[in-house]
Amino acid sequence: MSLTHEQAVEAARGVAAVLAKDALDRDRANAEPVAEARLLRDAGLPALLLPASVGGAGLGWATALRVVREIAVADGSIAQLLGYHYVNVANLWWVGGLGAWGPRSAAEQWLWGDAVNPTDPDLVLVPDGDGYRLNGRKTFATGVSVGDASVVSGVVESGPDAGTHLLVVVRGDAPGLVPGGDWDNLGQRLSASGSVTFTDVAITPEQVLGGLGAGAATPRASLVTPAIQAVFGAFYLGVAQGALATARDYTRTTSRPWLLSDSPSATADPYVLATYGRLVAATRAVEALADDVADHLDRADAAGDDLTWEARGELAEHVAALKVVSTDVALDVTNTIFEVTGARATSNKVGLDRFWRNVRTHTLHDPVAYKRREVGDHFLNGTYPEFTLYT
Repeated sequence: MSLTHEQAVEAARGVAAVLAKDALDRDRANAEPVAEARLLRDAGLPALLLPASVGGAGLGWATALRVVREIAVADGSIAQLLGYHYVNVANLWWVGGLGAWGPRSAAEQWLWGDAVNPTDPDLVLVPDGDGYRLNGRKTFATGVSVGDASVVSGVVESGPDAGTHLLVVVRGDAPGLVPGGDWDNLGQRLSASGSVTFTDVAITPEQVLGGLGAGAATPRASLVTPAIQAVFGAFYLGVAQGALATARDYTRTTSRPWLLSDSPSATADPYVLATYGRLVAATRAVEALADDVADHLDRADAAGDDLTWEARGELAEHVAALKVVSTDVALDVTNTIFEVTGARATSNKVGLDRFWRNVRTHTLHDPVAYKRREVGDHFLNGTYPEFTLYT
């Protein structure tokens, strides 16, 4: 699949334009994003990161993160779905190599989900011949319900490898895989992030990617964490940009100057102008940092097996800084836009609240205070975040 950076960004903007038409209605319907996933496939976006040697676009993280950001302007949920996919598909070769999964993923524009959350109870891999049977329930699993395949973590129950954490591949139509359909949170309603249950799901040796966790990781394999955190920063930024654009349209067409204002219109009110100015300036600063982080992630990925733990640590600290400022700015923007649109903008038919609900929900994924601590610890003591599935 031939696709340039510019073409990928343009395709993402096309998807965003379609999503924007009924974003509020879809948010309220809270349905599984089956049609939205098809829209991503039809645009050729899932195979963006896959190497050209297997039929993918062979593009890098600077493109992938920009695509996530563009889609988040219209719909944070679908940006999350696609961003997680990019990390999951990259994890295939970071942990165990693409194998047979790469060509088919590229040819059919597979969308990859995951059930890896380490704060959930572990899934169990029961030895069965030369493979395993996967059992258990994850309460949080993004994309599994609409994905063509998913990366899933489990612990070997018995035998010589007992206690080993493995990352395995599970097809979306595998017998015994049952999505819960129970994602009913404040925001990110269409991110397909509900529970999933596995009952005696067959895992062949070809489906085992490799070990998971700090003990099994190489610097390159551990890129999964800075990559997913960079995705967070990208779509928080996109949601903030979408909120600003939507508020701007409302202020221009509907907002009225306050009765104590001497301004002829809301767009001439100095307090409105100053507030927008502050929000736009802060968002542009996050954009500059996000672009810098994307380039850093590209360089780390390109280093391959030559990537060192020190270089990986520098990347992790850089991404942590993005997580801090993108969280703070996105929450500020999506809250403050009501002050420059006016009381009538709180009407449910306007739906400005969806931007705040989306970032408020997802920014709780892992406490941003710990990211601030990581940045401060590095600045003062030169310490790098140790590898976990959150750092």
